[in-house]
Amino acid sequence: MKRIYNVLVQNQSGVLCKVSGLFWRRCFNIDSLAVGETEDTAVSNMTIVSTGDEHTQEQIEKQLNKKLDVIKVKTFDEKEAVCRELMLIKVKYNRENRRDIIDNCSVMNATIIDMANNMMTIQICDTPERAQIFLENINHIKIVEITRSGTVALTKCKEG
Repeated sequence: MKRIYNVLVQNQSGVLCKVSGLFWRRCFNIDSLAVGETEDTAVSNMTIVSTGDEHTQEQIEKQLNKKLDVIKVKTFDEKEAVCRELMLIKVKYNRENRRDIIDNCSVMNATIIDMANNMMTIQICDTPERAQIFLENINHIKIVEITRSGTVALTKCKEG
């Protein structure tokens, strides 16, 4: 079962190490980790995605709340969240596959952001699942390099 932990922490050196060390010491897996400043430069937001049974998820939340540098922990599952991931993919192209790449980009709302004679860099910002689908759709093309940001997530807006 996947769980998203939105963790507000003090924005200071060593905090990321302490939080990731917590996962390492207890053998909890991190599927995705993204960190960035909030509107307050003294506070950072960590979005951690982890997979585990209910007991493991409860332990992760309890252990995060014990950390001195942690200000607040919110947990939710994927159905309760708006999730996005940024992925950059550098591919080799030629005359035969160029149109196919452009068509796939159009269908999946990806953007070609850099181009040379035989290579291009594609950007997709979407749900982790759709980013993976895009990757599978172009797997017949020579992929040179990929980088992914990790999942960022916020709970969905509620009426009222």
